[in-house]
Amino acid sequence: MNTLSPATPTAPNLFDPIAMEVFSNRLLTITEEMGNTLVRASFSPNIKERKDCSVALFDARGRLIAQAAHIPMHLGSLAGGVVAALQHYGAEGIKEGDAFICNDAYLAGGTHAPDITIVTPIFCDSLLSFFAANIGHHSDVGGSAPGSVSPGAKTVFEEGIRIPVIRVMRQNQEDEDILRFIAANSREPEDRVVDLKVQIAVNARGKKLMLELVRQMGLSSVLHSIEDLLAYTERRIKQRIATIQGRTGSFTTALDDDGIGGPKIPITASISTEGDRLVVDFNGSGPQSPGGYNMPESALRACVYYCVKTMLDPELIANEGMFGCIDIRSPEGTITRPRFPAAVGMRASTSQRVAGAIIGAFSQILPIDRAMASSNDAMPALVVSGQSRRRPGTYVYVETIGGGVGAHFNEDGADGTHVHITNSSNLPAEALENEYPLLVEEYALVRDSGGVGQHRGGLGISRQIRTLDDNTFFFATTEGTHIPAQGQNGGQSGGFGTVILDKDLPGQRILPANQPGRQLAAGQRMRVETPGGGGFGPSHLRSIEALAEDLMSDKMTRAAAERAYGVEHVQLAIKLLPAWVSA
Repeated sequence: MNTLSPATPTAPNLFDPIAMEVFSNRLLTITEEMGNTLVRASFSPNIKERKDCSVALFDARGRLIAQAAHIPMHLGSLAGGVVAALQHYGAEGIKEGDAFICNDAYLAGGTHAPDITIVTPIFCDSLLSFFAANIGHHSDVGGSAPGSVSPGAKTVFEEGIRIPVIRVMRQNQEDEDILRFIAANSREPEDRVVDLKVQIAVNARGKKLMLELVRQMGLSSVLHSIEDLLAYTERRIKQRIATIQGRTGSFTTALDDDGIGGPKIPITASISTEGDRLVVDFNGSGPQSPGGYNMPESALRACVYYCVKTMLDPELIANEGMFGCIDIRSPEGTITRPRFPAAVGMRASTSQRVAGAIIGAFSQILPIDRAMASSNDAMPALVVSGQSRRRPGTYVYVETIGGGVGAHFNEDGADGTHVHITNSSNLPAEALENEYPLLVEEYALVRDSGGVGQHRGGLGISRQIRTLDDNTFFFATTEGTHIPAQGQNGGQSGGFGTVILDKDLPGQRILPANQPGRQLAAGQRMRVETPGGGGFGPSHLRSIEALAEDLMSDKMTRAAAERAYGVEHVQLAIKLLPAWVSA
């Protein structure tokens, strides 16, 4: 079943939207099945509970043909792993029954060491035809700090085991030596082995489903339909680019510091067009970080592609068709194009700021109904490690936390949500406390953290955890501690992020967000309050009904509302509240 009819001498190809939708969804169904299997079968909470993983299908040339809706950042590592396998082994060196493993940002197109990619070739009638690929964020792969990420790491050699693209399966047999070698470099060796075996099995499932599709449709028909799908995507993104022809936009944000307590690092994104091509230029961005905040090429590409899709055509199918008409320009030696062996473990924090800069630039050139205020543009995170009570050895708990989304021209920003290139679930308090010797003391929205305006920015999240054992390693971080989410069209900035040690205990203090981890005693607590999103439109235009809802739901205190909107405005809102609330 082809999605486009054959060309004729008198008419162009005719697009069959029904056939296109059916075929693209058949591919997506395969990736969704792979993703569901990966989550259900994994052992570690980071994949099983938080779903910090992704899957995709590629053709024999390494072109993306389908990706499940998981973590946008992972597109970089998945594509990088497939390209690395093709470049290192060549199509002729890849055999039936092979599977490859990799993670390194410089050797294998990865984005940071904890993201381990498995790539499995799919042969049809002895012809290399496709690749199934998946990635899992492993909570620890060695290095100088638990979690294998540290803002103060100077080089990738401090961030855990570096895996170039190598075979992990030959003739359908797993290489147990490779798996044991990787596990021996982790603080949680048993989890690594089990999850890696699950990743290998997930690709086998994808391979089986893809071969079933080929048997039903025929290889020629599948390949033809893929070409049609990619061509359609390319035509559609070019049509969107044409709508901003001749317009330019530029937006600058910054990391709070350079990763080791030094000056902030600016990140500038400029949007323009050249013919039917979109140019995303990072000239003007600051130098590469002396710490771990550098952004590898594969991460930058994934971030740009996500933003282009989000701002120009959210319903566009994510595949290689949209990539070829986007030029990405970044000077070497900058935060978005570091030189080897710069550390990259904290690259997601930089990616969030990069995404914010790109979206900010787009908001300057798109119609107002497509613009939005800045979101929290951060990747707040917790890493905790200590002696496990459940089994011999240590545990490593890793979690990223959501924040406020920027407001739009006609609606408030969402509260407590992952934005941009992260899309993982939270780890439920019950699962966390069952798995680790930790106690969740608070998990709530941060009052007054959304930027005020006609439409309010989303609220940040407070996550407070208390240790139950001595000698517990604790690391917490967030961006937005000095540079808040910017408002749009007269809206105000969102609230700041904060890291607090021992809140409400003797010795309470606010910590620098990029400070290295520390050892805590039993009973100590670490608290992260994530940034809120920016507001949209002047605050005096906010409706009385919306303000009343903010007060009733306790998203704003009365004092903050009076400062933002005025006493008279608040008094009118209070009259709309039920008597038991206003009292």
